[in-house]
Amino acid sequence: MTRLAHERYCAEIAHQAGQLRAVVTSGADLAATVPTCPDWSLEELVRHVGGALRWVEATVRTRSAQEIPEDRVPGFAGPDTTGDAAALDAWLAESAELVVAAVREAGPDAAVWSWTGERTAGFWARRMTHEVTVHRADATLAAALPYEVAPEIAADAIDEWLEIVRFVQRTGAEAAAGLRGRGQTLHLHATDAPARLDAEWIVQLAEDGMRWRRGHEKADVVLRGPLTDVLLAFYRRLPLDGPRLEVLGERPLLEFWLERATFG
Repeated sequence: MTRLAHERYCAEIAHQAGQLRAVVTSGADLAATVPTCPDWSLEELVRHVGGALRWVEATVRTRSAQEIPEDRVPGFAGPDTTGDAAALDAWLAESAELVVAAVREAGPDAAVWSWTGERTAGFWARRMTHEVTVHRADATLAAALPYEVAPEIAADAIDEWLEIVRFVQRTGAEAAAGLRGRGQTLHLHATDAPARLDAEWIVQLAEDGMRWRRGHEKADVVLRGPLTDVLLAFYRRLPLDGPRLEVLGERPLLEFWLERATFG
């Protein structure tokens, strides 16, 4: 599938950050542990997201050709006080405004450093879209709030994650390097997505590494359900036994994938 337009990513960063801000100001307990990121409280999760946005803003704005240390990013750590929802909200709002302005002004093809072979501002617009989208799911789960995401964003998030896994595997990272096999296949099947999205994926574990493509084919294991649920299960934010999910075939193969494709 073709990537979304650069402007859509810019707008989606702002939208997702706004939705995350709504969690911050909902009255949720900022000290609560995030079930899907148990090393973090809700406030620590939000500070991680806001800091990432500011770090990317600095990278893109300066057209940096190398990684920028976090201690050189203005406002990276967030408010000095803890437990202050208003201050955290204001800081997150500014973080989003800054990065959106930077990636929008740069355009998709501006050359900047990244940790992948794709060293453009467009890479960062897409990466931050999905960074906030998935961590917003973490926040809503911690706050017991509903979660929705546009189908085209959810589908693109799955595409991007598969691309990242493939890139990391090629660079020899230990976890992804183990994603090899004898041609076994996984099928992700979104049951409620518009037909135009072609929201089905085939992942193959070959001897020389993993491969993927869009399509509907028989596979050794199938993860089936609404697109949002498939997305969150694929990112290990929902259990495979979720009420709207169905696993058909060799479940251990899917569990092997989810275990080995988690890194970062």
